[in-house]
Amino acid sequence: MAQEKLGKILSSVAKRMRADFEQSQNFNHNGEAGTSREVLIQEFLSGYLPSHVEAVHNAEVIAANGDVSPQCDIVLIDKGTPPLTHLNGYRVIPNECVYGMVEVKTKLDKAQLVDACGKISRMRDLPKTAYRPIAGTIPRFTKAYGNKYNYFPTSGMIFAFDGINLDTLGDHLVAWCRNRHPTEWPDSVWVAGEGHLQWGDPRTGSLLRSPAAGASLIQIDSYPEQDILLPLALHLNIHFSDAWMEPLDLLPYSAATPLGKISKMWTI
Repeated sequence: MAQEKLGKILSSVAKRMRADFEQSQNFNHNGEAGTSREVLIQEFLSGYLPSHVEAVHNAEVIAANGDVSPQCDIVLIDKGTPPLTHLNGYRVIPNECVYGMVEVKTKLDKAQLVDACGKISRMRDLPKTAYRPIAGTIPRFTKAYGNKYNYFPTSGMIFAFDGINLDTLGDHLVAWCRNRHPTEWPDSVWVAGEGHLQWGDPRTGSLLRSPAAGASLIQIDSYPEQDILLPLALHLNIHFSDAWMEPLDLLPYSAATPLGKISKMWTI
């Protein structure tokens, strides 16, 4: 009963998002239209992410070794992330604080899918090393993509308001992933009004939290009256409810930048 009520609520949300999306198509400037659509998704994500995770629009991610991500449509970060730069809505975020990213597309075709997959792969390749472990605590780990991590690895999702046939997108995604390690694969692909692509166990058909070698790509068509928002809300909760990070250590980000010089010392 509760699920049915939530489904009805999210169905009305989907209709409003579709209306707002169609209104954005009237914008003359492509940049304004794209920003408006990304904000729509950011607002939805903000309503269904766990309380310790924040959806940030228009951000760049940096690593302690100097690597920089491509500009990201939406970044999912820890609520305790320090505001290194926050000017005119634009943020620079340490990679250690990043839990995930969402690429937002107006119409998803092969070229747009490949572009989004490439950005997710490059983001996940950024190192996460600047943590300050708390002495005496039991080390934490996360298992994902067939590996074991001592941090929460960056998840990658693709959301589109429209797209080519979902089964054709599945073909293109499988072709892109075939010769790459699961650490490069997107976790899921969502197309409004159509359905979503997610990885699953080929033996049981059960959905997996993240892809791993030997996983099958599963196409799930949405019910017209429900759209994709209910499964997306559940996916967000499952995927990020246990997101975690050790305390951030900003010292490695200072690198060789001089912090001052010792001019005098008192011994007592």
